[in-house]
Amino acid sequence: MTDLSDFAARLSALTDGRASTPRLKDGVMTLALDVAGLSPDRRDGLLAAIREGGMTVPGVTEVRIAMTSERRSPRIIAVASGKGGVGKSTLSANLAVALHRLGHRVGLVDADIYGPSQARLMHSEDLKPQARDKKLIPVVGPHGIPMLSMAHLVEPGKALAWRGPMAGNALSQIIDADWSEADLLIVDMPPGTGDIQLSMIQKHKPAGAVIVSTPQDLALMDAERAVSLFAQADVPLVGLVENMAGYICPHCGEASDPFGAGGAEAAAAQMDMPFLGRVPLAIDIRRRSDAGDPPAAGEGHYAHIFAEIAGKIADWLDAPRA
Repeated sequence: MTDLSDFAARLSALTDGRASTPRLKDGVMTLALDVAGLSPDRRDGLLAAIREGGMTVPGVTEVRIAMTSERRSPRIIAVASGKGGVGKSTLSANLAVALHRLGHRVGLVDADIYGPSQARLMHSEDLKPQARDKKLIPVVGPHGIPMLSMAHLVEPGKALAWRGPMAGNALSQIIDADWSEADLLIVDMPPGTGDIQLSMIQKHKPAGAVIVSTPQDLALMDAERAVSLFAQADVPLVGLVENMAGYICPHCGEASDPFGAGGAEAAAAQMDMPFLGRVPLAIDIRRRSDAGDPPAAGEGHYAHIFAEIAGKIADWLDAPRA
């Protein structure tokens, strides 16, 4: 048995602040629960847990829960690395698609102001965003995911000779767009740990960060710097993904590890953070990415790999926090 105040405290932790303060009158406990953006399983699980816990409060004979759907700012998952060339953008695109297929209302932000690539990866290069009430309206490509990139706003191939503050302002306009169709943003961060990254983290406070690295020692050193940046900013780390992990020759079928093997998993263990999975160095992933057809949008082995990583991220998002 527990009293009402103790239950209210546990309720806040269980629901990540989504529940109102419970009230008790004539044996009936009433409260409101914001279910916006929750998967059906997570919503039903919370309802069951609240009812079960509420019945342990002395004097409660019935628990009534009003479900609401308040508009919230979308939660942000930053996909980052300490250096370029590790496949972070490809992973971001495929994670957005995989999470979308899992039922999440996902938006995709290309935060690499100087080297945007998401428009190509998501086959939306010809789309131009509109504006409403001084806010950009994301474009929606063939995969059904609202997204924004500087590639949607400037001429193809044009170099942006902008200093840091201008790039930071542009990124803020993209993240502060009208994301009413999304409750989760996957943000493909620019490589490195500089001013743009720090400004974005401080202003928009991601819910969590996914770190991407290839297995070799040099990339892992840079990944550790990215981990340190988010840790200093008190951004939780969702986990580490090892990309380009092993190559299968399409002609002879022999496996090789041009970038090494297992380094990112070992580094994740050393840094006491979850290892989310590994993505192979595969020509099919490269070809489909260049064609704007992310493998996660289809079926088969590579789609399954991205779906498994996305599932771990979804579980992390749904887990209650203290």
